[in-house]
Amino acid sequence: MAKRDYYEILGVERGADDKQLKSAFRKLAKQYHPDANPGDEKAEQKFKEIAEAYEVLKNPEHRAAYDRFGHAAFEGGAPGAGPGGFGPEFSSSMSDIFEDLFGEFMGGRRQGGGRRSGGAARGSDLRYNMEISLTEAYAGKSAQIRVPTSVTCETCSGQGAKPGSQPATCSTCNGAGAVRSSSGFFTVERTCPACQGRGQTITDPCTDCAGAGRVTKERNLSVNIPAGVEDGTRIRLAGEGEAGLRGGPAGDLYIFLSIKPHEFFQRDGADLFCRVPISMASAALGGDIEVPTIDGKKARVSIPEGTQTGKQFRLKGKGMPVLRSTQHGDMYIQAAVETPVNLSRKQRDLLTEFGKEARDNSPQSEGFFAKAKSFWDGFGA
Repeated sequence: MAKRDYYEILGVERGADDKQLKSAFRKLAKQYHPDANPGDEKAEQKFKEIAEAYEVLKNPEHRAAYDRFGHAAFEGGAPGAGPGGFGPEFSSSMSDIFEDLFGEFMGGRRQGGGRRSGGAARGSDLRYNMEISLTEAYAGKSAQIRVPTSVTCETCSGQGAKPGSQPATCSTCNGAGAVRSSSGFFTVERTCPACQGRGQTITDPCTDCAGAGRVTKERNLSVNIPAGVEDGTRIRLAGEGEAGLRGGPAGDLYIFLSIKPHEFFQRDGADLFCRVPISMASAALGGDIEVPTIDGKKARVSIPEGTQTGKQFRLKGKGMPVLRSTQHGDMYIQAAVETPVNLSRKQRDLLTEFGKEARDNSPQSEGFFAKAKSFWDGFGA
């Protein structure tokens, strides 16, 4: 029986990248894993087929050979090939794949990116929320933050053992950090419960860190916020996260930015919008007004006669900077004609007289009510 195409098995295109391959394999393998389908021979066979396809396509050299020659690339006594065209490295590498993709599914999980020799493990990533103003987002800034985190214990240099002593090899897993058990067709590898995957146990722990190799401390860090950042921007500080266990590498610190609302400006990408109230007299007669800009300066805007509410005036290049470029967005002035309130008797009389003399001064209003009259006439009102 002819073998199915590996790309078809995983449900991906031939141009799929590593991330797409891994995602497809993870989804299908969880669906057909024997632990999830006990006694189902078809699911077991499907799982083996999926694993074989991923093992070939995840290796750049094997994938290139498969793309050129198909299944024939692994048949006919290829060097080191075993049944099905795969060498002895296939079974051992599949253990790494399963541990990487299904650690949590099978009951064990790597700590902070994986087990390391000597029981060291990468520290966790940390998140820090920072709120800045719109003007700070416009200009950029350098900020000092205080972050409570775990740092390497100086007493034991992160090893967890009291100075002068050494960790002991775990007797449960013999230093492997994992134990194996049979589960149907497969041998499942799980994190050692005695040493939590470290491969070693601390018999004489450091008194300052209680064997963890790290202590909690508040750190002062400098953060550079570039001009043009938007709400939700994430800034990564590599190696500034939680210290790793027993000398492992530190995680990363992620700064999540939020921008406070501004009293004048609303932002849309790199553009700014400013709603400016204009008196009825200024809107009718026209004139010049001064408006604030995000850099703290003033801009003069000419208002033509008969300006209506909603009219926009564009100030080119007066918006926000575009991140990592020399370009700027635009600023838009949105006119809002204000109806007079708190009229004096004289003002009321003048407006009354104006209303009597008005002819074709309000075309939108007159046009609307003319259409409304036609609308009502259509109903015989």
